[in-house]
Amino acid sequence: MVLQHSLPWTTCQTIFGSEEAALWGLKSIKRSCHNFCTAVRQDVTYMELKNLLKSKKIMLIDVREPWEIREYGKIPGSINIPLDDVGEALQMNPKDFKEKYKEVKPSKSDNLVFSCLAGVRSKKAVVTAKALGFNSTQHYAGGWKEWATYELSEKKQGN
Repeated sequence: MVLQHSLPWTTCQTIFGSEEAALWGLKSIKRSCHNFCTAVRQDVTYMELKNLLKSKKIMLIDVREPWEIREYGKIPGSINIPLDDVGEALQMNPKDFKEKYKEVKPSKSDNLVFSCLAGVRSKKAVVTAKALGFNSTQHYAGGWKEWATYELSEKKQGN
């Protein structure tokens, strides 16, 4: 993104008070744009998720209800923590988390990806996790619906 202005440099210096203040203002704008752009990028695509799962560098948390997973299936490698339980689960002590979910509790620096049926609940889970200090969180917007469609298509093609 390119920011343009029509004010001459001397006018910018006058407004900001000095050359240093003008440069600080521009750096501040750049930092804000970077923070905004990285905050917006929370979605993971199907192929990105497949690669992340292969790398084993993420914890994939399916926030659907257990009956939905039993009835429709789940993405291999995901663990089920229903949306209403996400906040409590991420605050559990590691021993209780391991006992309940049969996985090591993620740390606040771990990469988490949330999924659901079609991306609505997983987006809410991202907000909950970020509020608790889990900053490396994303969601798979396509959810189980997209995953199942792609997987079926790949099986038909013999991949």
